Amino acid sequence: MTATVAPPPSGPVPYEQEFALRLLADMVRIRRMEEACAQRYGEGRIRGFLHLYIGEEAVATGAMHALGAQDNVVATYREHGHALLRGVSMAAIMAEMFGRREGCSRGRGGSMHLFDAATRFFGGNAIVGGGLPLAVGLALAAKMQGEGRVTACFFGEGAVAEGAFHESMNLAALWGLPVAFLCENNLYAMGTALARSESRTDLCAKAEVFGMPALRADGMDVVAVHEAARQAVAQVREGGGPVFVEFQTYRFRAHSMFDPELYRDRAEVEAWKTRGPIHTYSARLKAQGLLDEERFLALDRAAEEEVAEATAFAESAALEPVEDLLRDVCTPPEAGP
Repeated sequence: MTATVAPPPSGPVPYEQEFALRLLADMVRIRRMEEACAQRYGEGRIRGFLHLYIGEEAVATGAMHALGAQDNVVATYREHGHALLRGVSMAAIMAEMFGRREGCSRGRGGSMHLFDAATRFFGGNAIVGGGLPLAVGLALAAKMQGEGRVTACFFGEGAVAEGAFHESMNLAALWGLPVAFLCENNLYAMGTALARSESRTDLCAKAEVFGMPALRADGMDVVAVHEAARQAVAQVREGGGPVFVEFQTYRFRAHSMFDPELYRDRAEVEAWKTRGPIHTYSARLKAQGLLDEERFLALDRAAEEEVAEATAFAESAALEPVEDLLRDVCTPPEAGP
């Protein structure tokens, strides 16, 4: 059965042209990078697992633009767009995809384990819900040291079924930690619909159980995402403790490149594509006179060029030498006599 899909996002964009176009350009950058990754994966040049963000670009874009450079970011295995907008270079991301030494994790992590301490991007986490306790730890450290940092923790709705979610929410609320819990609800945890795994599908109600403020926003609308994220981050930064935000979004591609996608109707996917964040936002900008087709094509070309340069860099980058195999690996001391 195909779920009912809301009308596409509409209405005026409340931003100056420069920022409005920055949001559009970043969504396009994510989309083109993801498409390139899918192509290289199909060619066998990217190995391992690959989870695409196509369709969900508004969430990373709107939310990341609500954070400051001093803040921490923790993400999931669908984290390519978050890393890119956090400031990790596309070249370093693509090199990591290719398993090359110049990758942001020296080619050892791949798609699911992007990491960059310089931009305070703390993963990339392959374990469902695994980033939640990490985010609580980072937020606790920030509070104890009086750093004024907000920790933004992205996770999917599937993580809500994990014990780590409830433990993390409880401790964050109990200790009044500066963490924004940002749930990317794309309706399917791998191949399981939310209603098949949760007796109560109102995710905000779950956060409110812990006495935590909760917001809900249209995750296909970059404006709605940005406003909700900005509100949540401001509340956390002002000492209001943790905040939970549910972004209702949808992935247009399968869960991963190995997923046969037998659990949802093709008609449902096509219906959600009418709410695609890039073309609906572009239409709104054009209606306001903030964008024309020539400017859009220029943004798209710039994204394509960035992808081409990053891919060329990744393909020419070196593999880690065998003699570095034990680098950063803890080994036990040799036994005494």
